[in-house]
Amino acid sequence: MIPVVDCANSDLTTDLVEAFTTIGFATVVNHGIDTNVIEELRAMLPDLFALPDEDKQQLQITPDNYRGFIPLGFFTPNRTDHSGTAPDQYEGYKLHWECPPDEPVTHACPLYGPNRWPPQLPALRTAVEQYWEACDRLSRHLMDALAGPLGVSTTTMASWFEQPLTNMTLLRYPATSQQRTGIHPHKDTNVITLVAPAPHGGLDIQTPDGTWIEPSIPSGGPDLPLIVNVGEMLELWSGGLFRATPHRVINRTVEPRYSFPYFLVPNHSVTITPLLPANRSTEPMPVGAVTTEVWRTNWPDQRPRSTQFDLGTLGDR
Repeated sequence: MIPVVDCANSDLTTDLVEAFTTIGFATVVNHGIDTNVIEELRAMLPDLFALPDEDKQQLQITPDNYRGFIPLGFFTPNRTDHSGTAPDQYEGYKLHWECPPDEPVTHACPLYGPNRWPPQLPALRTAVEQYWEACDRLSRHLMDALAGPLGVSTTTMASWFEQPLTNMTLLRYPATSQQRTGIHPHKDTNVITLVAPAPHGGLDIQTPDGTWIEPSIPSGGPDLPLIVNVGEMLELWSGGLFRATPHRVINRTVEPRYSFPYFLVPNHSVTITPLLPANRSTEPMPVGAVTTEVWRTNWPDQRPRSTQFDLGTLGDR
């Protein structure tokens, strides 16, 4: 079982630091997100992905707009040459921080702008925004708890997320008889990820010794436990103290698996550098440029450019 962190506990900071230092994942309880908000969103995803193909194509992501439907099997592992690698077995719907179209920041980074919403499901936007706002509150609470250990004030920490590149992906993993990988082993690039565990599991985490484990989720309590994990930006901020841990998704059931991870990302203008002494030499990580590059290389015909961006994976694991 990965560590359980109680958000109502006075030792929240200590517990988070311990979890993030040892395995980079934690189950958070007493987090204040209403279970009904989570389940209402989950209940809408089958209808979203059951829309006709022609409707999905009208709202499909493009190289100029990373918002909308991601076709099944569209993306493949892309950090190195993975020719011949089977594509990830999921389809998704991509959403970003809802940025008003007249905001000047929309000209600073191509990932800013308004989301697109399927007109066939008018209640989806309300469900997403309720959950998103709750995740915003929880992530602020968690980052406030980490500000002290990182050596910054909570005011400074908050200023880095005023116009965030935070995003969410609504996901459907089809059932497969071969238990093919839904999402390949990877580390998240962002600061922290929040995800409501799927009822039948499927998330695997790699322990420091290389073993893959499926986290056990505690039952009971006033709310549905959530999983939080460290991304490479937070690992870099911590100088390598916190671990961005490899994880993957495999649907081992005979039913589709639905998920909706929330990825906390700072403002495009923030440059990530170690706030604590780093355990090796690092290069600055400009959030806007790196996030845009990660998006660009999601396209099957694109390969990563040679850059000096440090994605935060500090030291051998």
